[in-house]
Amino acid sequence: MKKVSEDRFIVSVKVGPKGQITIPVQARKMFDIKEGDTLMVLGDIERGLALVKDDAFYSLMGGAFADGSGSSN
Repeated sequence: MKKVSEDRFIVSVKVGPKGQITIPVQARKMFDIKEGDTLMVLGDIERGLALVKDDAFYSLMGGAFADGSGSSN
């Protein structure tokens, strides 16, 4: 892991046979990610992938997904 500043870092992870990745401990500590937390995977074909904790995502959306399900049903 390369620390860019106190609030940023760069790290590579490998994708396992089931498509899983391991989030490095430093990232889990920095973003308070614990076992059982739900993360949103956001993707853009030109910009790549991002992981966001679901509560932060719903806060950013300003209530667009008021029930927190993300479902359009």
